[in-house]
Amino acid sequence: MMYDRIAANRRNSIILVFGVMAFLVTLGYFLGEYYGNGYFGIGLAVVVGSVSALVSYFGGRGVILKISRAKKIEKKDHPQLFNVVDELAIASGLPMPDIYVIQDSAPNAFATGRDPGHAAVAITTGLLDKLDRDELQGVMAHELSHVQNRDILFSMMVGVMVGSIALLSDFFLRSVFWGGGRKRSKNKGGSVPIMIIALLLAILAPIFARIMQMAVSRQREYLADASAAQMTRYPNGLASALKKIAEDPEVLEVANRATQHLYIVNPIKPFEKRAKSLFSTHPPIEERISRLLEM
Repeated sequence: MMYDRIAANRRNSIILVFGVMAFLVTLGYFLGEYYGNGYFGIGLAVVVGSVSALVSYFGGRGVILKISRAKKIEKKDHPQLFNVVDELAIASGLPMPDIYVIQDSAPNAFATGRDPGHAAVAITTGLLDKLDRDELQGVMAHELSHVQNRDILFSMMVGVMVGSIALLSDFFLRSVFWGGGRKRSKNKGGSVPIMIIALLLAILAPIFARIMQMAVSRQREYLADASAAQMTRYPNGLASALKKIAEDPEVLEVANRATQHLYIVNPIKPFEKRAKSLFSTHPPIEERISRLLEM
């Protein structure tokens, strides 16, 4: 069951990533075709995505830790936390990640970094105070599983493609509404049907790409849960931790919509104003716990 879950989640997330990529290429082609060269549009989409990816790849970790107000700690600050992470890193064959603590009573944690050699895990003081060792081990195994499975890189890649789709769509819509569309329809034969397709894509592609991004995020959470159970051989520890984190009423102030997908449990509570969104970054907690207990 455990290995089946891992294989299925990996397969599903890869399919979704290719789906987002297809949206980006298709959008680029039709926008380029409208302006005279579809392949130029594809090239532009690739360039925009590549530049965004490079910026995120090299600078993303520092930005995320800074806006989360995470402070790097040493072993003397939290010996048990270091011991737990060290044991898991050795068991999984990963380098020891940098460990950061967020001063907040809401229990939660996340991992970031472009690869295992540049990984960091961040954990709130609330989580340290409210979980026992088995639960803490489950949470840290989940975060190290994200590192092991390259989920941070996966999420960054999908996020860059979704951002590129939104950027290209916005550029096209602005150019059309500023009068470029009328000029094109007069000067170029066949531009009207191309314009209609491009307009539809420019409006709908960002929405569907965002939905697929959230689906990728949910699949990677399932994958990290299953991988953590494999790493610790004790799914109940993570299941119990998820229940405690989800039921805790404390609000994590430093979290926002740009970082919420990183956390082990969505830090934005349903009753908050900032929770208003059509898209869910995390699978239902009940389903995650159920899957863990089945293992």
